[in-house]
Amino acid sequence: MAESVALDPVDLHILRVLQNDARSTYRELAAQVGVAPSTCLDRVARLRRSGVILGHRLRLDPAKLGRGLQALLSVQVRPHRRELVGPFVERVRALPEARSVFHLTGPDDYLVHVAVADAADLQRLVLDEFTSRREVARVETRLIFQQWECGPLLPPGTPAPPGTTAPGGTAPA
Repeated sequence: MAESVALDPVDLHILRVLQNDARSTYRELAAQVGVAPSTCLDRVARLRRSGVILGHRLRLDPAKLGRGLQALLSVQVRPHRRELVGPFVERVRALPEARSVFHLTGPDDYLVHVAVADAADLQRLVLDEFTSRREVARVETRLIFQQWECGPLLPPGTPAPPGTTAPGGTAPA
């Protein structure tokens, strides 16, 4: 398991800002954080080198791409053996409908987030790409009605910035 990286308040502020808008220029980022642009550039480079920042991604609206129905598939694989894990995960990751795959503990072995056109497309995906596989013992499907993004990911114990909602609380008036 990877070790955590020591982050100071400036690093944490940089991470908050970038998680809200990864397109911020170094000049904009530096102004928001209160440091020089060169300092900001050095800090972000160090956060990348240390593996804290993994990359930048473009978020797309699945519905606008003709994939208006999203679901979570709980998949049980039998036998659940190491030699099946890699090939199964790679096969799922290659599916254009797959958004993410989680290897789990408990009664289900995998949770797969998918985006499909409609219920018929979901049925086709489950029957043709999952239950038709010899190692798949069971698939349980849950439709996603709505999804919300959560706040920035920061180390445990990091205080929320002023004016934000704390977990289980309300935003200040």
